[in-house]
Amino acid sequence: MQQHIYYTKYALQFADMQIPELVTVFNHQVSNTGWTGMRAYHDQALIDEFQRRGIDITAVSDGKTTSFAHSVRYDLPDNKLIAIG
Repeated sequence: MQQHIYYTKYALQFADMQIPELVTVFNHQVSNTGWTGMRAYHDQALIDEFQRRGIDITAVSDGKTTSFAHSVRYDLPDNKLIAIG
């Protein structure tokens, strides 16, 4: 399946970021109730980048849905996101 051009744009942007920057991007989405197709591409590319780096995202995703209800921090020793708040 070919990815949408906006997904690709975000994926390339996120690939160039350090993990703390990705966490900041994630946290900016917390409690954002607006929804558009563009946000869907953004959020999917962000989650995919965490997974591409082997980061455990089970604190925010069950593999089917992702929750932006809580901010996260990155736990380096365990290579995972931890929900805070």
